[in-house]
Amino acid sequence: MVFGRGKKAKQEQLTGPDTDQEAVVDGTATVDGTKSGGNAAKTAGRASTGPFDVSEIEGQDGYVDLGALLITPREGLQLRLEVEEATQRVVAVTMDLEGSSLQLQAFAAPRSEGLWDEIREQIGQSVGSQGGQVEEIEGSFGTELVAKLPAGGADGSQGYRVARFIGVDGPRWFLRGVFGGEAALDRDSAAGLEGLFRQIVVVRGENPMPPRDLLQLRLPKDTAAAPSPHAAPEFEQPERGPEITQIG
Repeated sequence: MVFGRGKKAKQEQLTGPDTDQEAVVDGTATVDGTKSGGNAAKTAGRASTGPFDVSEIEGQDGYVDLGALLITPREGLQLRLEVEEATQRVVAVTMDLEGSSLQLQAFAAPRSEGLWDEIREQIGQSVGSQGGQVEEIEGSFGTELVAKLPAGGADGSQGYRVARFIGVDGPRWFLRGVFGGEAALDRDSAAGLEGLFRQIVVVRGENPMPPRDLLQLRLPKDTAAAPSPHAAPEFEQPERGPEITQIG
């Protein structure tokens, strides 16, 4: 497993992996606003199928510890932290696997209400304002959102960039994932990343936080010692990675 760190620049639109179908995401739609919609029925059974709360696992050994998120290593998996250029704050982690990507962000949430219903609505409004389209579909994580934004190719042709959003409401947290590349379009291509998403553990912490505040991510304390059931992870300093979310 390869671990990297990439910068985040503020732009009007930030794009995902350099594939035929890139993900385009306006992440501000996930952190603005004050209302929250309930989603308890849709997340029933999450504690048995994942993603998990840290209180639901026996121990943290065997995970890559990124602060708010614990990630299960896998051979061929690359992890890239996205850093907000202005503040140097880590705002997201992206998992790259087999030509597709899955960007992860975890947020504080109310104790008794979920956020996903309203966040989907806000994403739809944001995509619509950019001339794109959204479609709600039912998937293995409940209601998902497929967003399409018009984009021009290098040869002048016109097409779409596609992103598939999933969201899971947990105890006092909300975890959002954004698929890019073939995983945004093809379920078989997404299978590996979907499996890793289910194994994620969220560490909310006990400190009071306003709903929708990002949970703090960080580099592993000891990258050289991070264990893997398949192969010892390799950590390296990468070039600036692809960026798929605007924060702030």
